[in-house]
Amino acid sequence: MRARIIGTGSYLPEEIRTNYDLEKMVDTSHDWIVARTGIVERRIAAEGECTSDMATKAAQRAMDMAGVTAEDIDLIVMGTITGDFPWPATSCLVQAQLGAKNAHAYDISAACSGFLYALSNANDFITSGRGKRALVIGAEKFSHIVDWTDRNTCILFGDGAGAVVLEGQESEAGVLSTHLYSDGNYWELLHQPGFGARYPASVDGIEAKLPFLRMEGNEVFKVAVRSLTKVSKEALKTNGYTSADVAQFIPHQANLRILEATTKRLGLTDEQSFINVHKYGNTSGATIPIAIDEANRQGLLKSGDLILSAAFGGGFTWGSTLIRW
Repeated sequence: MRARIIGTGSYLPEEIRTNYDLEKMVDTSHDWIVARTGIVERRIAAEGECTSDMATKAAQRAMDMAGVTAEDIDLIVMGTITGDFPWPATSCLVQAQLGAKNAHAYDISAACSGFLYALSNANDFITSGRGKRALVIGAEKFSHIVDWTDRNTCILFGDGAGAVVLEGQESEAGVLSTHLYSDGNYWELLHQPGFGARYPASVDGIEAKLPFLRMEGNEVFKVAVRSLTKVSKEALKTNGYTSADVAQFIPHQANLRILEATTKRLGLTDEQSFINVHKYGNTSGATIPIAIDEANRQGLLKSGDLILSAAFGGGFTWGSTLIRW
């Protein structure tokens, strides 16, 4: 019994914010952003458009492709750190919007690794025999936790959502393995200070910009490349494969420099690597499912292909999965 992806879906907001738009907002330039990140544009959620709204649309498109209804879903698990509320879980709001009355739902807070953490949970749920179908979502609205006056971070992030439907099948295809790690010693290098129990909401906290994310980019880069490379190699070795066997490497789309450094260390070619960070920026937990859906709808994922994915995010958290399509 394996958990097989039978449907994919994604949603990107209509508003496109280009590097040239950012030139009017902060001290930066299109060429500077492209040289350091590879990002050309990103999507920004409309006023009043919430994470649950984007997640619901991506989920519905995945279910439509899979040919299943909301009532066929046994589990909804969602990777997000930008939910509609601190609680309840945003996945519960998605459950209500979809009408998935037979599913239980919960969120996973693992930053950019959230989708892979959620996929691993759903895979275990299905292969243990506890349910037949799971909806796995990655969705983020980073535009509301980005300081748009900070040129070092605001250039990186965007909004969006992606989803897959997993179904238990006796098949050679499906999730072959997942590998998850974390190291809380690095939390200060990438985090959102407020507002939680450590820094409760206050006027002083707003003035100190505690609700906005903070990142030490150079330090994050070093650990990210090392961790992504190691965990990707682990997924291949566990299943008896090498980089040459990979049809598509679909990593977390953080920035182009991290992706290029990782693929080089893994010995992967440009043809083996799916990259769309230039179009959407870093949508955190949503990047991998958005990329999987885009690659799938472009016909790049064929039956029997080996798909390798890896992610790295705040926490630090990181992980990988190997999937036979």
